[in-house]
Amino acid sequence: MNTKNTLLRNLPKVDLIVDELLAVNKHKACGAIVKSAIQDTLQSLRQAILAGTLRELPVDQKAWHALLNKAIQEKNLPNLKRVINGTGVVIHTNLGRSLLGPSTIKALQNAGACFTNLEFDISTGKRGSRYSLVEGIICELTGAEAALVVNNNAAAVLLSLNTLSFNKESIVSRGQLVEIGGSFRIPDVMSRSGACMVEVGATNRTHLFDYENAISAETGLLLKVHTSNFRVIGFTSEVSAEDLVALGRKHKIAVMEDLGSGSLIDLSSYGLPREPTVQEIVKAGVDVVTFSGDKLLGGPQAGIIVGKKDIIERIKRNPMNRALRIDKFTLASLESVLREYYDFDVALQTVPTLAMLTADSTFLKKKGLRVLRRLGGAGKCKDKIILGQTISRVGGGAMPEHGLDSWALVLAPRDYSASSLESWFRSLPVPLIIRIEDEKIIIDLRTILEDDISALVSILEQYLRKEYVG
Repeated sequence: MNTKNTLLRNLPKVDLIVDELLAVNKHKACGAIVKSAIQDTLQSLRQAILAGTLRELPVDQKAWHALLNKAIQEKNLPNLKRVINGTGVVIHTNLGRSLLGPSTIKALQNAGACFTNLEFDISTGKRGSRYSLVEGIICELTGAEAALVVNNNAAAVLLSLNTLSFNKESIVSRGQLVEIGGSFRIPDVMSRSGACMVEVGATNRTHLFDYENAISAETGLLLKVHTSNFRVIGFTSEVSAEDLVALGRKHKIAVMEDLGSGSLIDLSSYGLPREPTVQEIVKAGVDVVTFSGDKLLGGPQAGIIVGKKDIIERIKRNPMNRALRIDKFTLASLESVLREYYDFDVALQTVPTLAMLTADSTFLKKKGLRVLRRLGGAGKCKDKIILGQTISRVGGGAMPEHGLDSWALVLAPRDYSASSLESWFRSLPVPLIIRIEDEKIIIDLRTILEDDISALVSILEQYLRKEYVG
């Protein structure tokens, strides 16, 4: 049996094996990547030997080359890669949230490949403002007097609070002190902004008099946070935007509402819960409204701030705005998506997030039947892959308690665990991300794109041939 020392001595020299592989294979990868991949692989082998978990090395040069070439290929792959979303979560934060349509991708290509008028006023020939490229469109769509876009909604909330309530009190309902992904908590953001948080009401019920009783000479803002990522049900009460605005006007205090997801279209007619639209909150008279660009809007990551002109101008002048500003790619993609909203019927078809959220379950079933036909039909798939009903989710913290009727391809492995098959799906060149329910693999068709189908069929053909690692 090989001893640890023998195995360690038999590890090849890095420089020798690098020269050998470069000469034999003429790698497309540069020498630095080849060397780094080999060093990483040999270091892993060395650690395994010392730990006693590795007792054999590749037996010959061919085996060594195969092992190291695989490591080089993996090292040369991009870290950010395409995956197939079979989870049924439409706005999947871990998988990149909202997708962008063809016209928006074209706008991104133009922004990256060509010089643009990012901060150049073509009409005057002088320096312009990048915010003007989308501000007018946002105002037309929302009814707001002015608008500003920063790099995400957390930044929008932070910047607005810092501008309106620095070293002043911000009054907020105790039931609205939410936490969203990544431990983003409203109290923490308020603290970092320099605002002094004043909690009012109870967890489940807050009344207008709670806000009014808390108002003092130090009050700078009345804050309302839309609890889109959770629900308190039963004996509940909260103050409407209209009533809070009236209170703010009475005491000459600005009112701000963080809508979180933010939607320009009422999706309740498509079976989704009723959510306040940005237009409705602006019309209610709220001075500042913040919302995300990459959730229900279906655009790029961005934080959009709309409201009264004088207040938005103050926010724009905040020095912190420079650190939070968006680049040309966000501007290009956001403008493209926003233009789709000039016709809501068009947006429901061309904005991928909206199209997935409103997709009819019958359409999804037909998509599943097409996949099964390409696999040889129900006869060939037998009980290995079946088409079944399931429930999709909106995702992104929006409408968390609401499920969307959907259809899925269901795999019920017998001779291996669902977790081992899930792991194999993730190891593929184009990873397939699924969910597991009752030891069954669920591939929800709501989030399977048309461009994914050929790749999905290929993966499932491998599964039927038992080419998985289990």
